[in-house]
Amino acid sequence: MKTIVYPGTFDPITNGHIDLVERASRLFGKVILGIATSQRKGPLFSVDERIELAREALSHVPNVEVRGFDYLLVNFVKDCNADAIMRGLRAVSDFEYEFQLANMNRALSPNIESVFLTPAERFSYISSSLVREISSLDGDVSKFVPANVAEALSNKFNKS
Repeated sequence: MKTIVYPGTFDPITNGHIDLVERASRLFGKVILGIATSQRKGPLFSVDERIELAREALSHVPNVEVRGFDYLLVNFVKDCNADAIMRGLRAVSDFEYEFQLANMNRALSPNIESVFLTPAERFSYISSSLVREISSLDGDVSKFVPANVAEALSNKFNKS
């Protein structure tokens, strides 16, 4: 059974992220959503909140596990006994950065492969940062994120 790690901050998890996890779950025996603490990015939600939101949003996918981590990705992947790292590519502009990361990860750990998946076209424009901005300005994000995440964003920005 092959295991893949899908790392990120997932602040918040979007329908695009969920689409990628669902796609990976059909290709791999186990998908681990690795939620990075990423304090330098100043996340809106704590790592525990992001883990809980992701677990609830992905509860329909039986071969997914959600874990937090706060150390080097290749070491997290090894600790998970995973075979690969999954990264999402929304647009051509993502490729150069992701290619650089994949090569760096390969240099650090040659046995870990990088796998790139693209989300369904209807999710290709969604990003966590845009969702946060729209929500902070009292916009409706319900078509971009799962219901539990939309509610958490609403609560975070003191809306009803």
